[in-house]
Amino acid sequence: EQLAREGVITDGVKVDPERLTALVLLGIRDQEQFPLIFYRENCADMALTEADIDPDFIRRARSVVATGTHLSNPKVEAATLKALKIAREAGIQTALDIDYRPNLWGVAGHDEGESRFVESAEVTAKLQESLHLFDLIVGTEEEFHIAGGSTDTIEALRRVRKVSKATLVCKRGAAGAVAFTGAIPDSLDEGEAGPGFPIEVFNVLGAGDGFMSGLLKGWLDGENWPTALKYANACGAFAVSRHGCTPAYPSWEELQFFFDRGITRPDLRHDAELEQVHWATNRHGDWSQVRTFAFDHRLQLEEMDGYTLKKGAAFKELCLDAALQVQNGQPGYGILCDNRIGRSALHRASGTGLWIGRPTELPGSRPIAFEPDLGEDFGRLREWARENVVKLLVFVHPDDDAETRDTHIRRVRRLWTAARRNNLEFLLEIIPSKVGPVDDETSARLIQTFYDAGVYPDWWKLEPFKTDAAWQNAVDAIERNDPRTRGIVVLGLDAPEAELAASFELAAKQPLVKGFAVGRTIFGNAARNWLAGNITDGEAVTEMAEKFKRLCTIWEKAREGAGERAL
Repeated sequence: EQLAREGVITDGVKVDPERLTALVLLGIRDQEQFPLIFYRENCADMALTEADIDPDFIRRARSVVATGTHLSNPKVEAATLKALKIAREAGIQTALDIDYRPNLWGVAGHDEGESRFVESAEVTAKLQESLHLFDLIVGTEEEFHIAGGSTDTIEALRRVRKVSKATLVCKRGAAGAVAFTGAIPDSLDEGEAGPGFPIEVFNVLGAGDGFMSGLLKGWLDGENWPTALKYANACGAFAVSRHGCTPAYPSWEELQFFFDRGITRPDLRHDAELEQVHWATNRHGDWSQVRTFAFDHRLQLEEMDGYTLKKGAAFKELCLDAALQVQNGQPGYGILCDNRIGRSALHRASGTGLWIGRPTELPGSRPIAFEPDLGEDFGRLREWARENVVKLLVFVHPDDDAETRDTHIRRVRRLWTAARRNNLEFLLEIIPSKVGPVDDETSARLIQTFYDAGVYPDWWKLEPFKTDAAWQNAVDAIERNDPRTRGIVVLGLDAPEAELAASFELAAKQPLVKGFAVGRTIFGNAARNWLAGNITDGEAVTEMAEKFKRLCTIWEKAREGAGERAL
């Protein structure tokens, strides 16, 4: 599932119902010790056989990359060799990451997971049987020691060269890495090198895989070795300076940002600007448009005649039914739903493909206060579904007194920080018109205030402005501070459809506006009639679905019209 989210083709994955996926537990003891325990007894990847290798699948690849560990088991070795031979016959490049783990070769115990080198003539002989099949061989100095059968690095490289014409890339830790395409010189310093990056080492697990990803990117794209090694060293640096393994790796855009800007502090995980780029360029899901049915209202529903908590929950299930009916499995649709009244609908929405925003504010509060189910320090965000977006509405105005302004900023920042800590996207909704007079600059000034406070929402939810200038000012403020934001959704404020159509026409001119989030215009009449017992469940769903669909059509026509005017 994670591979699919990353855009990786998974056609070649085989599922083994008899075995478990391999597991590694990492400890971070201090800046020098990173104890590992491998759970790999009879695991799925070590059960791969020749029959699992599909020649047609292999021929679709740009390169076949093997790991040395898979040469340690006869069945998996046979499968690996089959894939390599198919690749070579098809003219596909091949690479080996030596990745020597002594305990996985049976030459060290389970408690030696951190050990990276134990001499073994048997391992050396086994590796050397297949080194001629590779165009690229990558390893640390210790890994070339095992591949070459010598603890002298230059001698080990020369022994590998005797049995392989591959480019040899030797990783040297903080000193970077060097590539040898021909004869091995007398010094590692004479190899082709890429720049290293002086960063703080925090966690070494995954550094080799990060290095390999950058190296393969450069190699397969035909870059020269100094450039490919620059990519590799940088990806390895990201891995060792952040917590975690795969999540630490940079996106391509993030890598270019890093190269252009340079290092501002050696502990990359504490570089706020870089972390924002990392977050923004590694988000999942295509939300280039979001047509949203907002039924996260609590106070408005509770004030209706006939409301009870049970009936309110049931009605929100009907709202979800209407949203799903309009969505019909298509992308680009969403809901806003609360946990207090709409809990059952909120959880049922998970996995439907809807964009899901979940409110956190106590309705009507000013200064902002929060729903009590968030926990004292927003600790209950860890219980939220990963696909939920943290939504916060703030009634705020540039003319607020200093105490109110500071309270808003402090509380918004606390929630934004908690959302980021829990890997949840954040939507900030600001409504100044309910607090004081507004002009074309009001919302733009507020947007800048929150950015100045270090808050970078993934989404903005803004009022339907009445002028092009107001929209342009708001968009300029966002793009000036965060060119990688998800975008803006325009809210409805219980306006009739005719007013919404006019506001959509203005908003749709701005590409940063991805859609709308409208609630009472869709559900208000149905809610009053359903709570009073005047209409059935089916009639309520039909009415809301028709209104939601009409608004979607109005939005789409507004967007199309904006595109035609731009041409």
